Amino acid sequence: MPRILSLLAASACILGAAACTPTATYQGFQAIDANPKDVKVGTDTRATVLARLGTPTATAAFDKDTWFYLSQISDKTAFYYPQVVHRDITEISFDKDTQQVKSVNLFTLKDGRIIAYNTRETPTRGRELTVLEQLFGSLSSIGALPPNEDYTPGSHPGQP
Repeated sequence: MPRILSLLAASACILGAAACTPTATYQGFQAIDANPKDVKVGTDTRATVLARLGTPTATAAFDKDTWFYLSQISDKTAFYYPQVVHRDITEISFDKDTQQVKSVNLFTLKDGRIIAYNTRETPTRGRELTVLEQLFGSLSSIGALPPNEDYTPGSHPGQP
């Protein structure tokens, strides 16, 4: 009997440790045969970049001659939020006239900035009422209807 309990305890510990193992998630462009960092300025053109790397992950909003190849790896452990552990962004700019690569910029996770997101609370204008103001405000509205008349919701007082 003690042997079975020790086996159960050992298997529970192993399963517990396996549940806390981080799971890696790969997102975006994954370089297999060609790396976006290998693009040569002045040598490669839009067609060679497209043939070697494929369609870009994103293009610039106001300049269609700037392409971005993004890739990131994030780890998720148990019930915690995923943590980004590695991010590569390659920005490739093309000359509008010759379609040759004008510049190649590399950005990593260290180049990123933390942005303060909206807290999803809509600010309201006006003043906030205290508890006493709310109570007295609702007490004063009790006498708004004429007494001794039938009142149907949705109709005006004094109308049938």
